[in-house]
Amino acid sequence: MGKRKDCPFCNIAPKAVILKNNHCFAIFDKYPVNPGHILIIPYRHTDNYFSLTKEEKIAIVELIDEVKRFLDKKFSPDGYNIGVNVGKWGGQTIMHVHIHVIPRYKGDTPDPTGGVRGVIPEKSNYLKR
Repeated sequence: MGKRKDCPFCNIAPKAVILKNNHCFAIFDKYPVNPGHILIIPYRHTDNYFSLTKEEKIAIVELIDEVKRFLDKKFSPDGYNIGVNVGKWGGQTIMHVHIHVIPRYKGDTPDPTGGVRGVIPEKSNYLKR
Protein backbone atom coordinates (compact mmCIF):
# COMPACT_ATOMS: atom_id res chain seq x y z
CA MET A 1 0.00 0.00 0.00
CA GLY A 2 3.00 2.34 -0.10
CA LYS A 3 3.41 2.82 3.66
CA ARG A 4 6.40 4.59 5.18
CA LYS A 5 7.72 3.94 8.67
CA ASP A 6 8.51 7.63 9.25
CA CYS A 7 5.03 8.90 8.28
CA PRO A 8 2.48 9.50 11.06
CA PHE A 9 -0.43 8.99 8.66
CA CYS A 10 0.95 5.67 7.40
CA ASN A 11 1.04 4.48 11.01
CA ILE A 12 -2.38 5.46 12.37
CA ALA A 13 -3.74 3.06 14.98
CA PRO A 14 -6.74 1.18 13.54
CA LYS A 15 -8.87 2.21 16.55
CA ALA A 16 -8.44 5.89 15.54
CA VAL A 17 -10.19 5.32 12.20
CA ILE A 18 -13.75 6.67 12.17
CA LEU A 19 -14.77 5.79 8.61
CA LYS A 20 -13.02 4.15 5.67
CA ASN A 21 -13.33 2.72 2.19
CA ASN A 22 -11.00 0.85 -0.18
CA HIS A 23 -8.65 3.79 -0.81
CA CYS A 24 -8.82 6.12 2.20
CA PHE A 25 -9.81 6.53 5.82
CA ALA A 26 -11.00 9.29 8.14
CA ILE A 27 -9.72 10.30 11.58
CA PHE A 28 -10.31 13.21 13.91
CA ASP A 29 -7.63 15.89 13.52
CA LYS A 30 -5.15 15.82 16.40
CA TYR A 31 -5.18 19.65 16.48
CA PRO A 32 -8.77 20.52 15.50
CA VAL A 33 -9.78 23.95 14.27
CA ASN A 34 -13.32 23.25 15.50
CA PRO A 35 -15.11 20.35 17.19
CA GLY A 36 -15.45 17.49 14.70
CA HIS A 37 -12.52 18.50 12.45
CA ILE A 38 -11.74 15.37 10.42
CA LEU A 39 -8.91 14.38 8.10
CA ILE A 40 -9.41 12.09 5.12
CA ILE A 41 -6.20 10.27 4.27
CA PRO A 42 -5.43 7.94 1.36
CA TYR A 43 -3.84 4.63 2.36
CA ARG A 44 -1.15 4.99 -0.29
CA HIS A 45 1.65 7.29 0.79
CA THR A 46 2.04 10.20 -1.58
CA ASP A 47 2.72 13.79 -0.65
CA ASN A 48 0.79 15.56 -3.39
CA TYR A 49 -2.95 15.65 -4.06
CA PHE A 50 -2.21 15.95 -7.77
CA SER A 51 -0.41 12.58 -7.75
CA LEU A 52 -3.50 10.70 -6.55
CA THR A 53 -5.13 8.28 -8.95
CA LYS A 54 -8.60 8.88 -10.31
CA GLU A 55 -9.85 6.02 -8.13
CA GLU A 56 -8.31 7.54 -5.01
CA LYS A 57 -9.87 10.94 -5.76
CA ILE A 58 -13.30 9.36 -6.27
CA ALA A 59 -12.93 7.45 -2.99
CA ILE A 60 -12.00 10.68 -1.20
CA VAL A 61 -15.08 12.48 -2.53
CA GLU A 62 -17.27 9.56 -1.49
CA LEU A 63 -15.75 9.60 2.00
CA ILE A 64 -16.22 13.39 2.27
CA ASP A 65 -19.95 12.83 1.78
CA GLU A 66 -19.98 10.06 4.38
CA VAL A 67 -18.01 12.23 6.83
CA LYS A 68 -20.53 15.05 6.35
CA ARG A 69 -23.42 12.75 7.25
CA PHE A 70 -21.48 11.56 10.32
CA LEU A 71 -20.70 15.12 11.43
CA ASP A 72 -24.26 16.32 10.82
CA LYS A 73 -25.53 13.65 13.22
CA LYS A 74 -22.81 13.99 15.86
CA PHE A 75 -22.05 17.74 15.86
CA SER A 76 -24.84 19.54 13.91
CA PRO A 77 -22.55 22.18 12.36
CA ASP A 78 -23.89 25.23 10.54
CA GLY A 79 -21.46 24.94 7.61
CA TYR A 80 -18.27 23.34 6.36
CA ASN A 81 -14.86 24.09 4.91
CA ILE A 82 -13.16 21.37 2.89
CA GLY A 83 -9.54 21.89 1.95
CA VAL A 84 -6.23 20.43 1.02
CA ASN A 85 -2.79 21.95 1.56
CA VAL A 86 -0.32 21.07 -1.18
CA GLY A 87 3.38 21.60 -0.57
CA LYS A 88 5.24 23.57 2.07
CA TRP A 89 4.20 26.92 0.60
CA GLY A 90 0.59 25.75 0.44
CA GLY A 91 0.73 25.16 4.19
CA GLN A 92 1.24 21.40 4.17
CA THR A 93 3.08 20.22 7.30
CA ILE A 94 2.70 16.44 7.03
CA MET A 95 3.88 15.28 3.64
CA HIS A 96 1.19 12.66 3.14
CA VAL A 97 -1.93 13.87 1.32
CA HIS A 98 -4.82 14.66 3.64
CA ILE A 99 -8.08 16.50 3.16
CA HIS A 100 -9.51 18.63 5.96
CA VAL A 101 -13.25 18.55 6.59
CA ILE A 102 -13.83 21.35 9.07
CA PRO A 103 -17.26 21.84 10.60
CA ARG A 104 -18.17 25.51 10.99
CA TYR A 105 -20.44 26.95 13.64
CA LYS A 106 -22.31 30.22 13.83
CA GLY A 107 -20.12 32.57 15.86
CA ASP A 108 -16.86 30.56 15.56
CA THR A 109 -15.37 33.63 13.89
CA PRO A 110 -16.68 37.20 13.89
CA ASP A 111 -16.95 37.30 10.08
CA PRO A 112 -16.75 34.08 8.04
CA THR A 113 -16.93 35.96 4.72
CA GLY A 114 -14.39 34.62 2.27
CA GLY A 115 -14.13 31.19 3.92
CA VAL A 116 -10.98 29.42 2.77
CA ARG A 117 -9.68 32.68 1.33
CA GLY A 118 -8.71 33.39 4.95
CA VAL A 119 -5.44 31.54 4.43
CA ILE A 120 -4.19 34.99 3.44
CA PRO A 121 -6.11 37.10 5.98
CA GLU A 122 -5.88 40.46 4.22
CA LYS A 123 -7.46 38.87 1.11
CA SER A 124 -10.26 36.97 2.85
CA ASN A 125 -13.00 39.58 2.75
CA TYR A 126 -12.98 40.59 -0.89
CA LEU A 127 -16.45 42.08 -0.52
CA LYS A 128 -15.13 44.94 1.65
CA ARG A 129 -12.32 45.99 -0.70
